[in-house]
Parts: sequence; structure tokens; C-alpha cells
Amino acid sequence: MSSSKKVLKLGLPKGSLQESTVELFRKAGIRINSSDRSYFPYCEDDEIEIMLIRSQEMGKYVQDGLFDAGITGQDWILETSVHIRQICELVYGKSGFKPVRWVLAVPESSKIQSVKGLQGKTIATELVNYVKKYLAKRGVKARVEYSWGATEAKAGILVDAIVELTETGRSLKANQLRIVEDVLFSTTRFIANKNSWKDPWKREKMESIAILLKGALAAEGMVGLKMNLKELDLPQVMRILPSLKQPTISPLTIPGWMALEVVVEEKVVKRMIPDLKRAGAQGIIEYPLNKLIL
Repeated sequence: MSSSKKVLKLGLPKGSLQESTVELFRKAGIRINSSDRSYFPYCEDDEIEIMLIRSQEMGKYVQDGLFDAGITGQDWILETSVHIRQICELVYGKSGFKPVRWVLAVPESSKIQSVKGLQGKTIATELVNYVKKYLAKRGVKARVEYSWGATEAKAGILVDAIVELTETGRSLKANQLRIVEDVLFSTTRFIANKNSWKDPWKREKMESIAILLKGALAAEGMVGLKMNLKELDLPQVMRILPSLKQPTISPLTIPGWMALEVVVEEKVVKRMIPDLKRAGAQGIIEYPLNKLIL
């Protein structure tokens, strides 16, 4: 590689977020080829160099300038107290498009009903620093120890309670644990090194990536609809169509006819299309969206 070539060093999360992150970048138009064995996936954009690293460590490496930018969770930014630039929020996770939860959980048989019941108790979690601050704000003194894994199995045996990450809560229930309260809601963040952000080329590159990623997320669960209809049928069709904005309407070469295009939620399309047909729409086409730039 020529030393004069401009490159953005980007850290992407290794582990649970890896697959969904690579898929998000694909929808954004940035194709990444990775394998389980490699920490250095290939990116078709030759201005981007990627390394996979654990989300827990991402903020530190971005802060220290080893990466210009990276993707990690707000939870790990708070846990490590790093000084970075947050470019944008990206609401996606391992299995869905909503914030993840860190919850305080105890065995179903436990007498603990609130955080106050943890006074003098022992808690296991990966989120040690944040949980210590969380307890201090509530006037609770408890021992917080780092959990290297299998956290759910420790509750009631090795520790009194756990603070664990969950998206659905199903795993906690399967392990006969009860959620006492939510500790933190967290979303994925696109972050930058503060010095890299001051570099005009790198900043523009990061801003461009952010626009594409947010566009890919905005398109999730949305589809486009195209159709032809008579001008006389437009009021009835408009009553059926919910949309982000007014649909795009253009005249056809056939007098009295028009083409209409609109973006709608995919979950309502199966109910909508028969109603549109009955209202006079013809040549209805449904197509997927990769990006929706708002």
C-alpha cells in the first residue's frame, strides 16, 4: 500500500454483533468478507481497513487512536469511561432492532425485591464499573465481582444476584431467574477518535458511512410500492396508503392515468394490496429497500 493512500481504520465488533453488523454494512452498500478464523476481514471499499475486536475493548482502542472509528455499545462506552466522539446511534442488535437491556436478576426463590435488597450482597456481572456507580447512586453497598462467563448459572449459588445483558429475557426465565429491575438500556453507537474527527478527509468518510448505515436501518421493515391508477381513483387510493410523506405521483402517457410510488411498512402490505386493487390500482409492484435516506 502506498504511504500516500488515504485509509480509514475501522474497528468492528467481534462476537455476537459481528454477523448483524456485516449484514448492516452490506445493506449500506459496503461489502465485507469475513470468516470465523480471521480478525482482518476484506472490505471492497479500499479506503477502509477493518479489524474485528470485542465490543468491550472498542472504545479504548478508538480513544487511543489505534482505530479512527468503531462500532460498539453505549453500555461499553459508559463502562470504560472513554473519551471519544459519538457519530450516531444505530439501533440494532444480535437478534432485533431495539435497545438491549442490562437487568438485575435473582433466583425465582430469592427474597430480594428491589436494588435496596442487595445491601451487603454479592453481584456478578461484566459491567462492573457501571454497576458500582449504579449502586452508589442508590445508596447500596454491595460487592460487585467480574464474571468471566456463565453468569446466569452463578445466581443463587456463587452470588446473590447478577446484572446481565438480555434482549428477550427468555434465557433468564429458562435458568429460573427473575428480573428485579432494569439497570441500563443500551444501543449500538458509531464512534470516532477525536483527533481523527478533526481530519477533514476522515470526518467526511465517517459521515458518509453514518449516512449509509442510518439509511440501511431506516429501510428495515419498509418496502416500496409502485402502481398505476386512474386520476378519478386517486382519492380512494390515498385513503388506503399510509406513508412517510406524500407519495410521488406522475402522469402517464395515457390520458387520465397516473403512476404512484410510495414507501410503506412491510407488515401492512399484505392487507393493503388487495384493498388497492379493489380501489382501482393496477400493475402493483412491491420491491425491497436497502436504504432509506430521511
